[in-house]
Order: sequence, then structure tokens, then C-alpha cells
Amino acid sequence: MKPKLRQGRIVDILRQRERISVEALADLLSASRETIRRDLNELADRGEVRKFHGGAMLPEPAGEGDFSSRLSEAPAEKRAIARAAAALFHPGESLLVDAGTTTLVFAEELARRSGLTVVTNCLRIAQVIGQGPGDNRVFVIGGEYQPDVGETVGALAAAQIAGFNATHAVLTIGGLVAAGAYDFQIEEAGIARAMVAQAQHVTVIADGSKFNRRALFQVCRLEEIDRIVVDRPPDQVLTDALADAGVEVIVA
Repeated sequence: MKPKLRQGRIVDILRQRERISVEALADLLSASRETIRRDLNELADRGEVRKFHGGAMLPEPAGEGDFSSRLSEAPAEKRAIARAAAALFHPGESLLVDAGTTTLVFAEELARRSGLTVVTNCLRIAQVIGQGPGDNRVFVIGGEYQPDVGETVGALAAAQIAGFNATHAVLTIGGLVAAGAYDFQIEEAGIARAMVAQAQHVTVIADGSKFNRRALFQVCRLEEIDRIVVDRPPDQVLTDALADAGVEVIVA
């Protein structure tokens, strides 16, 4: 196996296992330990892995950029996801919607529909739906204001969310792995967890860049998600994990 191909396989394995020993990699890839060590040295020099004694792991996630820059990423994919997701909801239903670039685009599509009640901690989303062509009711969650995203977070926000019993929670996430959905910010993960607890059904909307992406704070386990709306199918490992958890995968 050529070095570049083998090194790519090492990164793929680490995305599934997060950390692994040199011996295990050598067995999996039918290569010598010396070859694996050279590969890990090269990957570490490029910042793709982090070495520890006897093995390697993925580097700590760097986090996300500011809201404006993230909003410009994968616009076509986010629009397709938003349109497919908005079509899933019907008059008379209530939605808890968290703050994020994908949920903001989703709100633009949802605003064309009518008869919905939307509860959100994002002022941008509230404004888009409240001023949209549809006839929908909007509740805004209060709390500590974060100006970059235009969202409210913290204990006050979580306490207000606890006062609702919604049909759906619609969430955007930082990463989706076999262990569940994760976020980069502890405050945003806390809001998402509060919404999951107060919803009968949970829908996650995310583009394919979130697959097997590591973030620090767990939002929920896969078993707590009813469906995900994505722009492309996940890899086989994540697909199997979603199927085992009973999660419906909708590809926009």
C-alpha cells in the first residue's frame, strides 16, 4: 500500500476509534511497526494526528469560526437541507429551534409555511420567521445574550425552555459520531440538551462536514434523535450506528 493511501486509512480509523496503538494499526494495515511510526510522524508533522507513547489520536478540535464566516460555508448544501427539513413540519405543530447557520437558513424556508409555533433562543431566527410571508407564532427565549450568533444562553434560557412541551426540536450541531451529536460550545450544547428534553421528536439538520467530526460537548445520544436531514449519506460506520439507533436518515 502506498504511503499516502495508508496514511489516509490511518486517519479514517482514528475518526472511528479516536485513539489507537501502533501495534493495532500495524495489524489492521498489514504493515510493520516501523512503517506505522513513520506514517504517524508525517501525519503529526502535518497536524493531522497527535502522537502519544505507543500510539496516536486525533488532535483536539479547533472549534468553529465566527457566525458570519460559517454562514458562507456550503450555502447550496444548507439550502437543500433547509428546504427538505421545512417540508417535514405541518400546521398545528410546535418547534424548538436552536441557533446556528443551518437553522437560520432552515428558518428562511420555514417562514414560507403557516400555522406553526416556533420557540427559539435566536433573535435572527425569530425575526426571519416573524417577518416572513407565512402566518406563524414565535416565542423568543431570554437569557444571556451572545451577539456574534444573536442567541441567548445560560441557566435563565434553559429554565424558560423547560416551560414548553413542543412537538419537535430542530437542532444544528458541531459534529455527529457513533456516540451521538456534539457541539463546540458548552453554552450551546446546554441549550440543545434542554430542547431535546422538552420535545416529543428530535430532528438534527447538518451538512456532511459534520460527519465523524469531533466536538467536546455532547448534545444527545443517537438514540435520542428521530431523524437527521443531510446533504449526503454518511460513511458506512456512521450509517450502521444510525440504523442501530433507529435514526431515519433523509438525504436532501
